[in-house]
Amino acid sequence: MKNFIRNIVLLTVIFSVQTYAQKFEASVDRTTVGQNERFQVYFTLSDADINKAAGFRGPSFKGMKVLSGPNQSSSMQIINGNVSGSLTYSYIIVAPTTGEYEIGSAQINYDGSQFQTDPLKISVVQSSTQNQSKSSDDGEISEAELKKNVFITASVDKRNVYKGEQITVTYKLYTKLNISSPQISKLPSYKGFWAEDLEMSNTIGFNVEMYNGERYRAAVIKRAALFPNQTGELEITPFELTIPVQVRKSRPRSNSIFDEFFNDSFFGRVETVDFNAVSNKIKISVKELPETGKPQTFGGAVGVFDFNASLSPSEVKANESITLTLNFSGKGNIKLLGIPEINLPAGFEKYDPKVSESVTKTNVVSGSKKIEYLFVPRIPGEKTIPAIEFSYFDPIQKRYMTKSAGPFTINVIEPDGSYETNYAAGFSKEDIKLLNEDIRYIKTSGFDLEKKSDKSTLPFWFWYSLLIPLFAFIVTASIKIRHDKLSGNVQLVKFQKAEKKARQRLKLAKKELDNSNFLNFYTEISKSLFGYLEDKLEIQKAEFTIDKAVHKLNELKVDHELIEELKRISDKCEFARFAPKESVEEDAPALYESTLQLIIKLDDSIPNKKKK
Repeated sequence: MKNFIRNIVLLTVIFSVQTYAQKFEASVDRTTVGQNERFQVYFTLSDADINKAAGFRGPSFKGMKVLSGPNQSSSMQIINGNVSGSLTYSYIIVAPTTGEYEIGSAQINYDGSQFQTDPLKISVVQSSTQNQSKSSDDGEISEAELKKNVFITASVDKRNVYKGEQITVTYKLYTKLNISSPQISKLPSYKGFWAEDLEMSNTIGFNVEMYNGERYRAAVIKRAALFPNQTGELEITPFELTIPVQVRKSRPRSNSIFDEFFNDSFFGRVETVDFNAVSNKIKISVKELPETGKPQTFGGAVGVFDFNASLSPSEVKANESITLTLNFSGKGNIKLLGIPEINLPAGFEKYDPKVSESVTKTNVVSGSKKIEYLFVPRIPGEKTIPAIEFSYFDPIQKRYMTKSAGPFTINVIEPDGSYETNYAAGFSKEDIKLLNEDIRYIKTSGFDLEKKSDKSTLPFWFWYSLLIPLFAFIVTASIKIRHDKLSGNVQLVKFQKAEKKARQRLKLAKKELDNSNFLNFYTEISKSLFGYLEDKLEIQKAEFTIDKAVHKLNELKVDHELIEELKRISDKCEFARFAPKESVEEDAPALYESTLQLIIKLDDSIPNKKKK
């Protein structure tokens, strides 16, 4: 009986969810419009099977003039056999006088149920006659109108942060017009920040969104995580895109409703104009980390982290290796985590650590880092590695946190066999003098000595040694002849060396290209080119930007065509994830060759300028 009641309740809940999942809503492209200025009203049925919708009844537009509508548009998708989509009815409206207007409720039947929208309020104000006359006289669209209908916004999740705390900056494109694939004209500068691009979809997805009371199609085009490495007021410069915008050039307008309708719907001439959209600047206030409570083991880590360590094995013979593993994980800039200091007891040999890391770049940069140390104990006995401490600053709790692991006790036993034979095994020349002992034994027993007999004849090696100068002369002469030949074509030698270095840098990019991993290919191209410029122009990775590199190249008077080629390749790599898949695949082989040639030419140009 209980199971029967439970199933009835479950079916009721499912039926309710299915019944009320659909939404029928009203919206406008803006809530404040000018007198005699056209605006659009939308009535959208969403999350529905549009085949079940019927009987749409439009609202009352009391006091307003309907230029066009209802115009119907729909979209549909089928997932696992379930049909869903949206159905939109739109109107083009104009208000002849100023004042407050109300758009009434619209109704629609869906699957036997009646849906109704809420009324909308519209404020009509006095409009600029200058823009109206320009639009009426020649059908041209002004720069001000383009800026109002297509623009980029830059926003951050916080403006007051500590040094090293993550800031997420989001660039969003808003448009009311039809646009084509944008091209990057200028990337933002993150001076004073360590920047990491956050992961995004390979394609731009537009959604309907209200901005300042107006309706737009909006899409996120870029997101980045910034970690300030300076204090004070820092500025994020604008992000600039060149956007091909499709505008309609119409014939002169009249007061006729029919002329308005036909101009808008049928007889307008569509042209594409390039519009340079520029985002806003952003000011960030960065404060220094507090001195109060700062531990001595603090190395600059800011975020929320976990830390642990392990030692394997805990018992070992002298001259055998031990591995100490440090594990870090959490939210923050994993790449910039400092390595804690490890104090080893006397008689231990330490090798350079092996570092591996995994970073996730979604909304918050997070991940893990593993550091593996290899130690070799040389002296038997019980040894102790003191506790290892890791400190970081938590910006949420606004205080320092310290986590520790250990201490670690190691039992170092004598190796098998005699002390003199085995204990000395494994020591190099540099190991003869230990940290806290004098020079070790010199073995004097076990040698077979015999007296050398005198010989009156010269040994055979004496005669061979007479031939060495002859062979040395022949080798030296051959090298000299080859060098003279090569010096006659210095440019060829330089080109061959530069090409070899460039191909080494682009090795990973070529591998991704051969495997048709085009998104990874563009990433590796960008890393290779930027890494070359960082090394060649002596720019720190945390401070590197294309603008800074271009500035230095201009100072070195590098050929303008090479600089323009650098900008083109950089823009292509940045925008590859936004472009259609087909164009990305087509351009990849040519981009590889272009980058290879650019590095070779820059390598030939930059050192000569610097020498002067």
